[in-house]
Amino acid sequence: DKVLPELIEPYELRVAKLREFLEDVKPSLHYDIVPLADPFGPSVTDPNLQCLVVSEETHRGGEAVNRKRLENGLPELALHEIQLMKDPDHSQNEEEKISSSSLRQRLLGTLLQAPRHNPTLPARPYVIGLTGGTGSGKTSIAKLLGHLGAFIIDADKLGHAIYVPGGPAYEQVVAAFGAEILNEDGTINRKVLGAKVFGNQEQLKSLTDIVWPEIARMVREQIQEADAQGKAVCVLDAAVLLE
Repeated sequence: DKVLPELIEPYELRVAKLREFLEDVKPSLHYDIVPLADPFGPSVTDPNLQCLVVSEETHRGGEAVNRKRLENGLPELALHEIQLMKDPDHSQNEEEKISSSSLRQRLLGTLLQAPRHNPTLPARPYVIGLTGGTGSGKTSIAKLLGHLGAFIIDADKLGHAIYVPGGPAYEQVVAAFGAEILNEDGTINRKVLGAKVFGNQEQLKSLTDIVWPEIARMVREQIQEADAQGKAVCVLDAAVLLE
């Protein structure tokens, strides 16, 4: 539930920074750095552990670790509590403690790195990929950029267009999933189709293998249209842009 998980540093980088910190504190220190695949990690299974360092807000988590250890037939750990450092510069909507979530929030709107120059891409229009889950604000941002003059490509609308009778993917989808996905008027019932593919990775891949290449082709056509209109910036709004 971390705020802005997309701005959390990669595991390898965090490990490198932790190792640098430990070596700076005490070069002779022996330690293991392990990834945590669950809330407890090795704390509830390692018989060699003796102490767990907790903060005032994670003390209850330490107590939960000891309960798990007792269930596993292991001795309790000594809980050593440290006090949290306060952030004198925190804003009203930020946590009072020094917090990585607050630090990441402050990065919003900051250019993390300059756009890479790719000589194989045309200079115009400059294409911006806008992605994120449902309710993340893509549509609002796209409208704002549209008001500023950007050419907007809505991948969801293109997705609807390819399903209509005569659309580029209509015949393939009907052939793959059967006439039972059709309404009486011959249009594809997206709810029936959705029930067939969601929860079934093989069926979902069959659908995306048909649909996504067609959407990509239509996106390229739209980018060409933006160029023909003399637009300097083109924004592609797509929930599964990276996929």
